[in-house]
Amino acid sequence: MRLRIIVIRIAVFYLAGIVLVLLTACGQVWNNPYPASDVGKNILYNVFTERPKHLDPVQSYSANEIQFTAQIYQPPLQYHYLKRPFTLIPYTAAEMPVITYYDHDDYPLPSDVEVDDIAYTQYEITIRPGVYYQPHPAFATNEHNEWLYHQLDDKALATIYKLSDFPETGSRELKAQDYAYQIKRLAHPKLHSPIYGLMADYIMGLRDYAGVLRSAQSSQQGKEHFLNLNEYPLEGVDIVDDYTYRIKINGKYPQFIYWLAMPFFAPIPWEADVFYSQKSLIEKNITLDWYPVGTGPYMLTENNPNLRMVLEKNPNFFGEFYPEEGMPADYENGLLVDAGKPIPFIDKIVYSREREGIPRWNKFLQGYYDASGIGSDSFDQAVQLVGQGETTVTEAMARQGIRLETTVAVSTFYIGFNMLDPVVGGGRTEESRNAARKLRQAISIAVDYEEFISIFANGRGLPAHGPIAPGVPGHRYGEAGMNPVVYNWVNDGPQRKSIAVARYLLAEAGYPNGIDKKTGAPLVLYFDVTARSIEDRSMLDWMRKQFQKLNIQLVVRSTDYNRFQDKIRKGNAQIFEWGWHADYPDPENFLFLLYGPQRKVGNSSGSASNNAANYDNPEYDQLFEQMKDMDSGPARQEIIDRMVEILRYDAPWLWGYHPKEYGLYHEWYQNVKPNRISNNNVKYYRIDADLREQRRREWNKPVLWPIVVGLIVVIVILVPGISAYRRYESTMGIKNLKSRTS
Repeated sequence: MRLRIIVIRIAVFYLAGIVLVLLTACGQVWNNPYPASDVGKNILYNVFTERPKHLDPVQSYSANEIQFTAQIYQPPLQYHYLKRPFTLIPYTAAEMPVITYYDHDDYPLPSDVEVDDIAYTQYEITIRPGVYYQPHPAFATNEHNEWLYHQLDDKALATIYKLSDFPETGSRELKAQDYAYQIKRLAHPKLHSPIYGLMADYIMGLRDYAGVLRSAQSSQQGKEHFLNLNEYPLEGVDIVDDYTYRIKINGKYPQFIYWLAMPFFAPIPWEADVFYSQKSLIEKNITLDWYPVGTGPYMLTENNPNLRMVLEKNPNFFGEFYPEEGMPADYENGLLVDAGKPIPFIDKIVYSREREGIPRWNKFLQGYYDASGIGSDSFDQAVQLVGQGETTVTEAMARQGIRLETTVAVSTFYIGFNMLDPVVGGGRTEESRNAARKLRQAISIAVDYEEFISIFANGRGLPAHGPIAPGVPGHRYGEAGMNPVVYNWVNDGPQRKSIAVARYLLAEAGYPNGIDKKTGAPLVLYFDVTARSIEDRSMLDWMRKQFQKLNIQLVVRSTDYNRFQDKIRKGNAQIFEWGWHADYPDPENFLFLLYGPQRKVGNSSGSASNNAANYDNPEYDQLFEQMKDMDSGPARQEIIDRMVEILRYDAPWLWGYHPKEYGLYHEWYQNVKPNRISNNNVKYYRIDADLREQRRREWNKPVLWPIVVGLIVVIVILVPGISAYRRYESTMGIKNLKSRTS
């Protein structure tokens, strides 16, 4: 009995201690994935799924990279955060560029001159004084104004493993020279800029400059030599003074001004180029591609792309303020509460790499990510339809203070026909081309993208009636924007034509009921796609059923992305899926995707080839060449309308859909207005860190009663067991005693 009492006392003592510890920890969050030192700090928590490959602005051209580079680098122009349609404004520029046209004798021309009279266009850009680079070891000097780290030896590198290991940093003022230096880097023989081909067509002398640099580089083979671009002048770039530079463009290219808002035209200081060119640093992966140096509101302080990347406020950034005007709805939505205040508001952005959707979603619901996209698996949990197709968050989301922001992306997803294919593209005769056109038109009617959007995109998209996305000048709305080949205008809206119309066109094409009337064989078409996951098989099955409406057999050919690109490049695909997100808000950026000289196969221009369908229509090409050099206005719109009319009739694409982007944001995340054209938006955001911490504590309280109950159960089980064991020990002791006495 005494042992039982002792055991009970010990168990009660330990139970009380455990309960006391648990109660003490009740005010803490146990599942917080971030350091305790970050609690309550002004930090934005975001995610990325794919590691960036390039952070050097001359090479970077991917969406997963620009979310970093756009916060670090400052091109001369940017987009107004709130105004729609998208409007360019100065960034580091003191004012918008002064644009002047010149003839072949270098005489200035009036702004309304005919395009054919323009020999070149000059953009004069004046930048603001007082803009400084982030602290960086490339700028560090000693008391004699000598560079500390431009000629590193093995001893100096012994303790250097990452950029932050350098003990000294420096800075300097931004100069016009830095912008000129970056433009020269577009032609650097060791760099492979994705826009070099296009810019070589426009920036005066850039193609010849690339040859000069190649010769200079080859003359230094076998030597550790830094190719100093300052020693090689470029015809198309002039430096007027410390704050003014000029760019000369062949002919007239109005869209060039949009490129001045991209990181490709951000400044790079020559000191950084010298610093990062050292072989010893390259061997340690300390390069400009890994550690950017810019003048923007943020700087990269941690680069571990397999785990997390961290941006922190650039201490040398100042002089920019939150917009003081916007659209009428912006006032109602509270987007101008911070009007005129200095930015950025957030001190630090932590990007965590999350490859899987479920943990990313769960952490968002727990308050550990400030925003989230919506996957198909979580769509019904997050979004509900109200009214006439309008969407809002579910009641559960609303109770958590989560709000929904939507916008139509300046993107298009489409299915292309290879116009070089004899079946879907037609042959050399007019008869065969007409037959192939009717086949494409029939398929365009049969593939029901309204159904596709409903099933596979949860309604997040608009059926496309042409290549130009909504929100981009040149896009028509209402009946004027309807594709009459595929739709009829019924009850104030487009209605897809019946399958009977598609079957009639199919018969006219020479395939009645899907049978080739020349051979009597069923029509078989081939659909090339990139390798698919198991979840995407239903989408491909759906696509087969769409073609089956016309009794056409669709064979899906799935391959890896590199092989797929190779097939497209060589014109070996018949039907393929593709998409495009606009680089800038101009119809030219969509219409050039079907410009004949841009076709993938047979492109001899040396420039980028984005016409994957290999579409080639002389009238369309002539109109494109006329349209691309025109300023926006009624005359240009008339040409665009005719170009779109030609495309709808020829149907080189199934026009697919323009995706709607849905984003969920916690109540503490403010000043958010979705904008995929402008990427440097983090500086406008605001976080209420105190409210976030309060919500995290509410949503992540430890559930302690199962632990306490479990301990009680263990004690209840153990005490009788110990008593039974004690009785057993006593019984065995008595038996042993009796055996010894007997």
